[in-house]
Amino acid sequence: MKPKYHILNNAKYALEGIMALFKNEIAFRIEICIIIPAILISFFLKVSLIEHLILIAVLILILIAESFNSAIEACVDLITDKWHQRAKIAKDCASAGVFFSLILALFAWIFILVDLI
Repeated sequence: MKPKYHILNNAKYALEGIMALFKNEIAFRIEICIIIPAILISFFLKVSLIEHLILIAVLILILIAESFNSAIEACVDLITDKWHQRAKIAKDCASAGVFFSLILALFAWIFILVDLI
């Protein structure tokens, strides 16, 4: 039987997920070390509220994509420890999602920062 929904339990599970990302994913730790200072820097930029929200949103999107990537990799690793073409495709596609989020963030930051010059 599925346990009843409880917002505090769900928040606890989300925090446990964040801790698992910190503990097990070096890419997540590297991204956090870049994203937190970038968010702090964004507060000092002379940009509109919408531009500021875009700068922060694209950075958060990277963390979201990395979270899904890590979840997919964990599920694939749970199913098989052997190399399989479909497992590779699943992991590579999840990794592509992170790559696309990084490219989006890079273009958004460049576009907005170049507009400041």
